[in-house]
Amino acid sequence: MLNALPGRMVVIAAILMCMPVVIGMYAYALYPAILRWMERRSNKAEDPRSAVPPTVTIVIPAYNEEQQIRGAIEAVLAQDYPADRRHLLVLSDASTDRTDAIAAEYATRGVELLPMPVRGGKTAAENASIGRIRGEIVINTDASVRLHPCAVRLLVEAMSDPKVGVASTRDVSVAVVGNTNHAEAGYVGYEMRVRDLETRAGGIVGASGSGYAIRAELHRVRLRDDLSRDFSAALVAHRHGMRAVSVNDAVCFVPRSSLPRHEYRRKVRTISRGMETLYFNRDLLNPFVHGTFAWKLLSHKVCRWLVSLSALPAFIGVVLLTIRVPSAGVLLVVALGGAALAVAGAVWPDGRALPRWLPVGLLGGLSANLAVVHSAWRFIHGHEDHVWEPTRRPAIQT
Repeated sequence: MLNALPGRMVVIAAILMCMPVVIGMYAYALYPAILRWMERRSNKAEDPRSAVPPTVTIVIPAYNEEQQIRGAIEAVLAQDYPADRRHLLVLSDASTDRTDAIAAEYATRGVELLPMPVRGGKTAAENASIGRIRGEIVINTDASVRLHPCAVRLLVEAMSDPKVGVASTRDVSVAVVGNTNHAEAGYVGYEMRVRDLETRAGGIVGASGSGYAIRAELHRVRLRDDLSRDFSAALVAHRHGMRAVSVNDAVCFVPRSSLPRHEYRRKVRTISRGMETLYFNRDLLNPFVHGTFAWKLLSHKVCRWLVSLSALPAFIGVVLLTIRVPSAGVLLVVALGGAALAVAGAVWPDGRALPRWLPVGLLGGLSANLAVVHSAWRFIHGHEDHVWEPTRRPAIQT
């Protein structure tokens, strides 16, 4: 029995080390392949265009966005959508800079400012604004992104189908002020292709926080202040017998984060809220009740998180293998090096240039996996900073 332990240790080590690879191959390769197969079997959607455009309310939450809010408002006012059918609502989450003053300048152009008396976060502000919604459809976007001039019209057209409750933009990552993080752009592009496949296979399981449309009756469903509204939008639509889709031609330009540290913080905030939102809606993970939608949630969300979380048992597997096979120590060195780079990407000081030999994309990719582990720790053990903090991105020059 004792003689068999070393052999078993190698097997256990191999299984643990293979976990991230197997889960990753499913989440990032097999899942999209299955969606592509499902797309070929699905019926083509009808032309969604409508003769009479519905009224829309475009909501821009903002907290201390004096550098961005003017550009965001101008981008909305430049939309290819009838001005008399459009209402723009700026939600200021108790901003302390010139955000409110700048938004107030546009009052004569149909822009309404709703300042919050105290800071409560994005979802709390959106809950407070429900009574100000005038449109049949609500467009949610951010101050730091820019909608293509046709985006609102295309989102609304997609919702001419009464079965569509949510329509999401296609995000395009753009470089500003010399940003060269091509890895971030590549991931965003991959994510958008997966959402397009999900749409063709019945619908997406999460809308883009940068820009999405939702029917007013669904938007009026109040959420807990610490939950993610863009993720919840698709879940709420499903509960009401509708589906969420991604509109490939409705483009939203999203500037890339300038430093891995900034992107790390954004990911930790976003993933933590995503985990809390999914846990709150955990009944939707039951495939016997929710069928394909539950499978998509498990594949798109849970399995992707498990890729990063399984790195911990994989590391244990490397240690076990090194104990049994000392020559495998090179794997331990590689694992420790990767962990060190992940931490470096998470804490790299602002304003300090990266070494030329170290690609920003490598730091960003490794720290993104660390962000999932950090988020899971926050989710399990709790955290106090539930108030929304907007992503600070460089301004897009238009």
